[in-house]
Amino acid sequence: MGGAMALTLAALAYPGMLGLSTVSSSPTRVIANTQWGPLTESDRDFVVKVRAAGLWEYPVGQIGLQKGQSKGVLTASQHLIDGHSALDTTCRKIAPMLNITLPNVASPQQEGFVSQLKSDSGKQFDTDFANILRMTHGSIFNTVAKIRSTTKNSLVRALADQANDTVLDHITVMEKTGLVDFDQTLFQQTTPPKLPDSDLTPPPPDAGQPEVVLTPPPNATSTPVDINGIAGGQDPGAGAGASPGPTVR
Repeated sequence: MGGAMALTLAALAYPGMLGLSTVSSSPTRVIANTQWGPLTESDRDFVVKVRAAGLWEYPVGQIGLQKGQSKGVLTASQHLIDGHSALDTTCRKIAPMLNITLPNVASPQQEGFVSQLKSDSGKQFDTDFANILRMTHGSIFNTVAKIRSTTKNSLVRALADQANDTVLDHITVMEKTGLVDFDQTLFQQTTPPKLPDSDLTPPPPDAGQPEVVLTPPPNATSTPVDINGIAGGQDPGAGAGASPGPTVR
């Protein structure tokens, strides 16, 4: 792989790819007791991470549909849009139920990925697209599994189930492009550079700012979690997705 790709990964890689850097030394600390089970700091951060992931990967999928040179990249771009719009719907429903504030923009690090891919063209775009996204999804895969195996909150557990399926699907479609440099990608997953917390944390939304909504594509195949089924026929977060809000780019 060319030097440009190596520099990109060295500058931007980190295992907490999907957003919030946990500031507490006790991520298992219970911060709220809810009717769906206790909510820990790790649970809360996970919901924020999933939301933040969509805020950069959804627009990257849109960019990929415009700039992708290969069928594999075009297919992967469709999967990004489809999967993250469904995850976003779930996040926006469960966040108010758990009293979690969601970001409206991704972290500076994640915005750096978007800027890098916007500046790419031709074959370089396809190569960077496949490797950056394979690296980020590979990095978060273990986190999803850990949350799924440890959380006592049924809403977070359902989101983890959905995220597990989505992340695995996205890993698979990136690999199917035939462009993934596994040596470089796996090296970046296991030996990331240190980045300040400010680069890893999406900023909180401004007061009164409309909630950003990731609109599902017309041919969507991914589906959000059935909150009604988990909440016993009650969906306190239903209104979260119904409020008017800007569509992401």
